[in-house]
Amino acid sequence: MKAVKAKKRLGQHFLTDLTVAMNIADTVDVCPGMPVLEVGPGMGVLTQYLLQKERPLKVVEIDEESVDYLRKNMPALGDDNIIPDDFLKMHLDRIFGGEPFMLTGNYPYNISSQIFFKMLDNKEYIPYCSGMIQKEVGERLAAQPGKKDYGILSILVQLWYDVEYLFTVPETVFSPPPKVKSAVVRMSRNSRTSLPCDEALFKQIVKGTFNQRRKKLRNSIQQIVGKESPLLSDPILDKRPEQLSIEEFISLTQKVEKELQ
Repeated sequence: MKAVKAKKRLGQHFLTDLTVAMNIADTVDVCPGMPVLEVGPGMGVLTQYLLQKERPLKVVEIDEESVDYLRKNMPALGDDNIIPDDFLKMHLDRIFGGEPFMLTGNYPYNISSQIFFKMLDNKEYIPYCSGMIQKEVGERLAAQPGKKDYGILSILVQLWYDVEYLFTVPETVFSPPPKVKSAVVRMSRNSRTSLPCDEALFKQIVKGTFNQRRKKLRNSIQQIVGKESPLLSDPILDKRPEQLSIEEFISLTQKVEKELQ
């Protein structure tokens, strides 16, 4: 069967380097035996190595042409393990009968951040996640306070996961080659089970402050607590959002919460 044609609207860039595919597959070894869900398998270059891990494996693919290709060329995968669906719309609690699983894939570049937000919404089912994304997104995921890449995605993911930036992948190992380098990352659930503050307010503060990231925190916090609030004299508000650690954002949220009460 002829190769699947990459579709720009789906952000498809098919990996052609088998060594890179093997190295991505090896990222799932962090959790031996755990079921794996691969997002966007395309023609199965990564899938073939995941199959060698001898554990439950399902793949989800939105592209009908790729689904047809996998069914005809990967009998070892089995039709029942090929899910023709949109990952962003799936009920992940039903994939492996409510059992936790590892998420992996050569993720479509146009929805990689959305995939990680979906992961956060289902963190009780996804203790580990790995895969390949744009280098820029990988750097944002792993960024620490004070770095230019540190932002909303860094904080919301690192709140619940430890992030490892594993290695960089050049443009030349894809067909068609993307215009940017790629990165392989792995995320592992940390020990945090809950927040000592209102989570919705925490997200509001993180997003609100980074939407004005060049300004001091006081500017965006004032919009929440009002101009007369005594909290506005707190010295932490002299900082800019990229200077605050996750724990400092939690502390700030507690102060705002107290003020609003």
